[in-house]
Amino acid sequence: MKKVISTDKAPAAIGPYSQATEANGFVFVSGQIPVNPATGEVAQGIEAQARQSMENVMSLLAAAGVKAEDVVKTTVFIKDMNDFAAVNAVYAEYFKTECPARACVEVARLPKDVLVEVEAIAAK
Repeated sequence: MKKVISTDKAPAAIGPYSQATEANGFVFVSGQIPVNPATGEVAQGIEAQARQSMENVMSLLAAAGVKAEDVVKTTVFIKDMNDFAAVNAVYAEYFKTECPARACVEVARLPKDVLVEVEAIAAK
C-alpha cells in the first residue's frame, strides 16, 4: 500500500511528484532544495542552503512519523564538489550517530539553480 506524505513545513512539489511517499515500511523523501516553505525564498550560501535542505527533509520525515535516526539512505547532490566539506559539516548536525548510507554527487545543475539538494529513505 502506498501513502502520499505532504506538509506545508516543506516546499510544495514543483512538478508531478509527491513531497514524500510511504510504501512497504519505508518513507521515501523526494529531493529537497533550499527553499524556505514559509517565504518561498532560496537561502544564500552553501551552508545556509544545506541547512534549509536538511530542515525540509526533517519536516517531511516528521510528517511521516519518523526521525533522523530512522533514515537508512540519503543522496546529496551538490553543484560544486569543492563545497563537500561545508555540506558535510551541516549534514553531520542532523546525523550524529548510526549515520545512514549516503551518496554525494556533483551535478551540472539543480532546480532553481540552487547549490544543493538532499533526498532520503527512512524505515518506519
